[in-house]
Formats: sequence, C-alpha cells, structure tokens
Amino acid sequence: MTTLATPHTQDTTADTGTALRFITCGSVDDGKSTLIGRLLVDSRAVLADQLAGVQRNGETDLALLTDGLSAEREQGITIDVAYRYFSTATRKFIIGDAPGHEQYTRNMVTAASSADAAVVLVDATKLPWAAEVGDGEVVASTLLPQTRRHLLLAHLLRVPSLVVAVNKLDAIDDAALAFERIGAALGDFAAAAGITLKAVVPVSALKGWNVTTRHQDGKGQDTGWAGYEGPALLELLEQLPVTQPDAGQPFAFPVQWVEKFSGSADTSQGRRIFWGRVASGRVAPGQRIAILPGNQQATVARVLTHTRAEAAVGAGHSAGIVLDREVDVSRGDWLLATEGFEPQRELHATVAWLDDEPLVPGRLYWALHGHRWVKAKVARIVYRLNIHTLETEDAQQLEANTIGEVVLALQQPLAVLPFAQARSLGSLILVDSASHKTAAAVLVRSAATH
Repeated sequence: MTTLATPHTQDTTADTGTALRFITCGSVDDGKSTLIGRLLVDSRAVLADQLAGVQRNGETDLALLTDGLSAEREQGITIDVAYRYFSTATRKFIIGDAPGHEQYTRNMVTAASSADAAVVLVDATKLPWAAEVGDGEVVASTLLPQTRRHLLLAHLLRVPSLVVAVNKLDAIDDAALAFERIGAALGDFAAAAGITLKAVVPVSALKGWNVTTRHQDGKGQDTGWAGYEGPALLELLEQLPVTQPDAGQPFAFPVQWVEKFSGSADTSQGRRIFWGRVASGRVAPGQRIAILPGNQQATVARVLTHTRAEAAVGAGHSAGIVLDREVDVSRGDWLLATEGFEPQRELHATVAWLDDEPLVPGRLYWALHGHRWVKAKVARIVYRLNIHTLETEDAQQLEANTIGEVVLALQQPLAVLPFAQARSLGSLILVDSASHKTAAAVLVRSAATH
C-alpha cells in the first residue's frame, strides 16, 4: 500500500505572546460551531446582548454565535468560514469555523492554508465503537469520510499542530470505552497516513466538559473523565506553537504594488518602490537580485519597512524595495535571490480538487503563484488517493473534493520550491478560465522529470 509521505516539519516557536490561528473542522454536525461558541462564552468574549440574541426556546444555542449567514441559521449548517477572536490571560486566538459538508471543502482548505493548528472534531455518537459480534469480538471503530478528508487536507497543507476533540461523549453511557476505541481508530489512521497528532481529547462542547477547564466533580475538584486525565482543550491551545516564516530559504518576494516616486523628498530618491510581503529569506541593501520574468539583475539600494523606516526585512513581513537602477518590474513579478531557484515549466504536484466540474487532463486553467498569473494545464493524472484505504489508484479524472497527484504544465516558468520546504513558494491555486471559479489547491512536490 502506498501512503502519503510525512511532510517536512517547519521550525516552530511556542510564542504564547503571538496570536494562534486555528480552525475547527470535521464532518457535518460534529459540533464545531458549538465548540467555538463554548470557547467564546467560557472565556467571556461574548457580550450579554449577543447571548440574548442566540436564545432559542429558553436555551442558548451556542452554534449561532458563529453561524452568521441567514442560510446557515435557517438550515442549521455552516457554509462559509466564520472567524472569531478571543483571548485568555496568556494568549490571543483567531478561530476559523470551517464547514463540514463535503461540498464546502474548498472553504475548509482556504482556512487551513494559513492556520497554525487544526482542531478536528469527531462525533462519538455517529461511530460504531460499541459493536460486538460473536464471542465478544469487537468491531473496530471507523472514521467518517469527511473526518479522514479533513485530517488529510490539514496534513497536506502543513498545518503544524493537529488536535482531535472527541465530542458528545456526555451522551454515551460508557464514555471511557468509546473514547478508547475511537482513539485507537484515530491512531491507526494517523499512522497509516503519516500524520502526527498532538493530542486526542474527550470533550462535551454542549456542557463544557474539558473545553476551557478540566472536568470536575461535584466538589469542584479536577477529575479524569472518559479515561483521560490530561489538560483541557484550551490549555493545549495556549501552549501550541505559531508557524514561523520560511526564513531559512533563499530570498523571494512577490511584487504586489509598484509605487511611483512622488518628488525629490521621497525616500526612494526618484526611483520606484516595489511593495509586497517577503515570502522567504531576508532582504537588505547591497543584495544582488534577479527579476522573474525577464531574468534581469539589479542590486537592492534601499529596503523600507511597512512604516517606511530603512531596515532589513525578513520572511513574513511587508517591505518596500528600491533597486539601484530602473528595471521593468510590475505587479505579479518576483524578485529573487540570484542563486537557489531554477524556474520550472513542469511540476509534480498534489492537488485538492475543489471544483464541481471534474479535472480532465488537457484542459486549460489559470494558475496563481504569489500575485502572478500564468496559463496552465494538467498534462496527466499520476494517481488519485483513496481516502478510505490510503491507497493510490489510477484515474482518468478527479472529481470534486478528491486528492491526487498530477503533472502540471505551465505556459511560463515559475520559481517554486517544494511545498514541504517552503509554504508560500510551493503553493498555487488553479482557477477555471471560463467560470473564474477556484478549481484546485496545488501543492508542489518537485519539478517534473521525464
């Protein structure tokens, strides 16, 4: 059986002074919105009038604190990603509530692409954890397809910390047995897929057990529950590391905006300023850089921070770059280190196909890399991944919400690195040239070889 390789792990720092971006994901009705509502209420991030607005039949419907679209409230589902903010005494948080329906997987991918952590919920009441056949033989618990898909996607997108919250155990008589068997199923799947789980935590989002505080007995003492005596979910989140930028990679800078000089008093001294966010590496005056496309070279004369102070700027931060001479640079171009990149026109890539129209080899799409658009087509499909068995299968097309590997042919070369090495430089999106819908998330594995 062929399985997904474990991706390169980014350097991370448990900087609890920096806001942690995390998402909740999983299958439909696993309690994602309710969990976030519980975190917001118990951390006192909800005003009294907001709580009053989510009362239903005398009870508080926590899910309504994140389901803000009218269609979401009418249907009782999450459709789009809802972001909420809260803080504790030690940390700030940005939460993305990702939808569980398969047809909205594209929204989950969008949220996961910039997340530091993912909390994947599992509804214990939906799984056959307690089934037994003949002579006490136990039927192994299985995971729902969307749970598997979200774990795989979060893993592929290099979300650094994956936590599983087994929810609704308060509705089960033998919570400890259920948690044990579901935990075993999660461990088997994670091992087969090469996924590292930070923790598996039993919770009741509805009652608040093990969410912000550890489960307590009637005397207010911390007690183990469901055979688990570890920290509550929020305690774990407070200690998770934030994602560090790709500072150790060669310098790369996608130009987002070109500012023309405004006069002799301008800090650019009459030259244009190229603004954007440093994707990798570091830029400082005196560096020799190359421009893609065009392959011209120039020297960095000045580097401005977002406040227009002159200083070197590292990956993940905005910068304005002034070159020592006038060259043809516009939005979408890349400024690159003169060594470390070999622009490629054919790529091996993992794709998460998001469009309702299936991927068919030979069809033309637009590919977006940084701020640069180039035409692209899928030369061939290498395989499709079976999310149930994790085996690779031959495929003539990729349907919506499937994961596979393809060879991508580009009309113009792009300076890319493998996604396992550099998150920004190794990711693209494909956009349908006719409907303008986002068709796929593309994660570069390597340059194609023949």
